[in-house]
Amino acid sequence: MSRISVRGFAVASATAVTAVGAVVGVASGNEGVSVDDTEAAAADATIADIPAGAQAQVQTASLTQQADDQSTQADAAALKSAQESARKAAAETAQNKKDAADEAKAKKEAKKREKEQVASRSATRDASDFVSKGSYSIAETQGIARQMMASDQFQCFSNIVDHESGWNYKATNAGSGAYGLVQALPGSKMASAGADWQTNPATQIKWGLNYMNDRYGSPCGAWSFWQANSWY
Repeated sequence: MSRISVRGFAVASATAVTAVGAVVGVASGNEGVSVDDTEAAAADATIADIPAGAQAQVQTASLTQQADDQSTQADAAALKSAQESARKAAAETAQNKKDAADEAKAKKEAKKREKEQVASRSATRDASDFVSKGSYSIAETQGIARQMMASDQFQCFSNIVDHESGWNYKATNAGSGAYGLVQALPGSKMASAGADWQTNPATQIKWGLNYMNDRYGSPCGAWSFWQANSWY
């Protein structure tokens, strides 16, 4: 039989080694040997020096310790895996909620724009309904505008005109050439609404209203853009 050191079994536990040492002490007739001496003797002993029963105890303790270590490592790995899975699940849930909220917000804004667009196009009168005059006061021009668009869109339209021309239908930007109430650039674009675009505020309002509806959905949509950019 080969002489295998007890250390080869990783000295499984202090209790197991002490027990083996005690057995060795008894087997040698040294009943008075201390626990420390017994443990030291057991540590230096080989399997061949220890009775068969004690050898089995040492081997069993070593294997038990190894099994415990493996179990602990497995539990740690399982815990880490569970934590990572929970983190990923939480992140996915949060992203799904954000996507759903963004989609709901987009739909709500789209419905709002659609409603504003329909409202802004439900004008009660067209430019052709107004008799052309030689000149118009600001109050008269504003009165025409009120009749050509939905009431909830007038203030937004008015805000833009206030900034662009101060309600002067003959306002001209010397630098860019922009013209009229809504400062069309170039002013000749307004010819699509009527040949009298230079002198008739109703024609200019018609063109400006169509432009705001087509590009921004409504005068209020155009005003929101103007507030953010100082142009539209």
